[in-house]
Parts: sequence; C-alpha cells; structure tokens
Amino acid sequence: MKITKLNFINIFIIFTGIIVVIDMWMIFVWVPTEINQGAIQRILYLHVPVAWGSMAAICIVAFSSIMYLYKKAEKWDRIALSAAESGAIFGAMMLLSGMLWARPVWGVFWTGEAKLTFSLILFILFIAYLMFRAYFPKGIQQKRISAVIGIIGAIDTPIIYFAANLWERAHPPLIAGPAATSDSFISQNIILTLLFSVVTFTLVLSSLIFLRYTLRKNEDEIDLIIINKT
Repeated sequence: MKITKLNFINIFIIFTGIIVVIDMWMIFVWVPTEINQGAIQRILYLHVPVAWGSMAAICIVAFSSIMYLYKKAEKWDRIALSAAESGAIFGAMMLLSGMLWARPVWGVFWTGEAKLTFSLILFILFIAYLMFRAYFPKGIQQKRISAVIGIIGAIDTPIIYFAANLWERAHPPLIAGPAATSDSFISQNIILTLLFSVVTFTLVLSSLIFLRYTLRKNEDEIDLIIINKT
C-alpha cells in the first residue's frame, strides 16, 4: 500500500503520542526521586527538553529563512513560520516550567541571570517574528524581512547554551553536550530519562511543525483560489 504524505504525518503523530506516554511513565514512575531537590526536580525532565526544542525551532526558522532567500520557494517560508509558531509554544513552556522549578529551589521565580535573560529574549524574538507576520502587509517584502529577523534570532541560541558556564550563578551548569561539566556525578537513570525526554519533545516539535505546515499550505491554496475568482 502506498503511503501518502498525509498518512505519513498521521503515523508519525501516533508514534509520537506513544513515545510521549512512555516518557511520562519514565518521568513520574520509573526514574527515582532526586535526593537533594525531591519531587520538584522532575520538572527538569520537561524544562530541559522544551528549552532544547525552543532553540532547535529558532535554528529551523533561520535555516528555512536562508533557504527561502536563496531558493525563493514558498515551502521554506511556510516551514519558517511553522517553526516560529511551534517555537513560541516551546519558549512559553520553557519560561513557565523554569519559574515553577525556581520558586521552591531558589526562593524566587526569576533571578535575571544571563541564561534566563537570553531565554526570555528568545521567546520575545518568536513573538516579534509572529507579530511582524501578522501585521505587516502580506507579500514578498514581508517574507524577506521576516526571514532576516529569523536569521538574526538564531544568534541567541549559542549564547543560551553556554550562558550557565560563561556566567556562573544560580542556574545549574550543563550536564550534557560539548560544554558539559565533567566533575558532577549524576545518576544514569536521570541521564537516560532526560535524554529520552529530549528525544520525545523533539518528536513533539516535529509533529507541530508538520501539522502547522500542512495547515499553512492549505491556507495559501485557499487564498490563491479566492484571488483567482475575484
């Protein structure tokens, strides 16, 4: 049986849903409670993946924007917009989950340190991009300027990633990746659950982008039909 594009998206979403269920079981049942922070530490299994997702989303926006400026193909503009909308959702979840974790651990919702500030800037960049797309007159000029905004926004990503190590304050240092600290001992179960959550929310982000891209494409086709009839 031939698998169409729509069928592939449906299968991908169902698969993602199954992975999400497994991830929730690992977070709330399988992984042991962290000794020092207690149950509140489980928020990090959601906070870290959505933070990663928001940074991945702005990178997709930037790459798609570059491809749009180079290829002039509408599909790249749709991907950029879809990634920006999905990234805004992940950015909001990143900030909210971070504050919910910080209040009982640090005693405050917000400290204003570099990593938090640049994360807030990333969320604002998503909102600025979407507001520009919503209120600037539609056309090639709108898409070109928004592409430039998306490319500039990606500069914030490496700053967020390295901020905790460059400007050490309350925020925990990196425990994974090329800039991770090697002297901290962390349970293998915690690492495994965290990595699985990152993969899970990457699939969720991909599903959102797929769905929004399909919807955006349908919207463009409807607009084209209306224009041809007028």
